[in-house]
Amino acid sequence: MDIRYFGTTPRYSEAVCAGDLIFLSGMVPENGQTVAEQTADVLSQIDRWLEECGSDRAHIIEAAVYLRDMGDYGEMNEIWDGWVVSGRTPARICVEARLARPEWRVEIKVTAARKTTAA
Repeated sequence: MDIRYFGTTPRYSEAVCAGDLIFLSGMVPENGQTVAEQTADVLSQIDRWLEECGSDRAHIIEAAVYLRDMGDYGEMNEIWDGWVVSGRTPARICVEARLARPEWRVEIKVTAARKTTAA
């Protein structure tokens, strides 16, 4: 199986492509204060990494959303719902978690298929 690594650091890779599957690391906000701003930033990063790996949001298979506070669930979902492709929403889990930095309010990890794969 062909395995390719993208955005590799000594600790992790931002994305790993294994055959027709794409595994993204948990994406954390680089910008924004509110959960809506941070969610939009994270989803933009996901779009960029999926494109780099030959995919897009219509090919996401599953997603894991981690929120610092479940009180942010509705605000995060407003951004999420506008981003996902209607009729192609991935399997998803959303949990409250202590994130690595106190300023982070959301982290999202996705697994996708390459666009060349039948959807």
